[in-house]
Amino acid sequence: MAAISFRSVTKRYPSSRGPQGSSLLALDRVGFDVEPGEFFGLLGPNGAGKTTLISILAGLTRATEGQVCVQGHDVQTDYAQARRALGVVPQELVFDPFFSVREALRFQSGYFGIRHNDDWIDELLHSLGLADKAQANMRQLSGGMKRRVLVAQALVHKPPVIVLDEPTAGVDVELRQTLWQFIARLNREGHTVLLTTHYLEEAEALCGRIAMLKAGRLIALDRTTALLKTASGNVLRFKLDGALPPELAARARITGRIVQFPVQDALEIERCLAAVRQAGLVAQDIEVRKADLEDVFLALMGAESVGAAVAAAP
Repeated sequence: MAAISFRSVTKRYPSSRGPQGSSLLALDRVGFDVEPGEFFGLLGPNGAGKTTLISILAGLTRATEGQVCVQGHDVQTDYAQARRALGVVPQELVFDPFFSVREALRFQSGYFGIRHNDDWIDELLHSLGLADKAQANMRQLSGGMKRRVLVAQALVHKPPVIVLDEPTAGVDVELRQTLWQFIARLNREGHTVLLTTHYLEEAEALCGRIAMLKAGRLIALDRTTALLKTASGNVLRFKLDGALPPELAARARITGRIVQFPVQDALEIERCLAAVRQAGLVAQDIEVRKADLEDVFLALMGAESVGAAVAAAP
């Protein structure tokens, strides 16, 4: 039995534009399973449908068509059991300003009928670096500390399935390290983890399998190692003062001063650098690296035919 099962999930929203009765298609027959004990990544650009899919999973939004189950419990017809098995860390900072951190965790426990779990609350506070903030009012906490509390609230009932929706967005390096150490430990202990993130290096390091959404459709589903193998070749990376000519810029990925070209061999590397020199520019801090998940992601998101990009899960 799958830990999470999405079956041909479609979501349409009424559209304020276009003819009366028209709708906006947010999800288009999305289907895949997350197996028990997996660390699974759900990736896609803004507007791809990731948060909509998680909202349906958490029972906050109803699918127009299809079915979603958590450990065999339908999120609509068997909501109580599905929700008990699920711990969701939302993208938004949502908190009750009237309670201390410990009180907030005790109240969250009560929603699931759990009492006298202070030992587990203490472990959460310690593991997430919140021990010295246990009596602090939620309003007094920084954004990063509030996000730590959201993680603790999601885990306070010891759910077998953990959903992390952009958990490290806008937080410092220390929190990222603390969070991933703790979540990796829970995963080793058998908890299933579903992660959405824009930090692709996190997904590459943590996730055994990855699904990618584009415009509400599933365009890739495979093991992380298999996806990385599709990015054959290397990447030439250097810094540049000045703008590349249009014919070179069209082949490059440019972020500020950093320029990256996909290359296959030493001859292609030399051709790229020679073209830069002929343009009257000087490449600095030159390096060659292996293609990574970001390269795979950008290639798939730029594919004209998304249907051809779908891979069968092993």
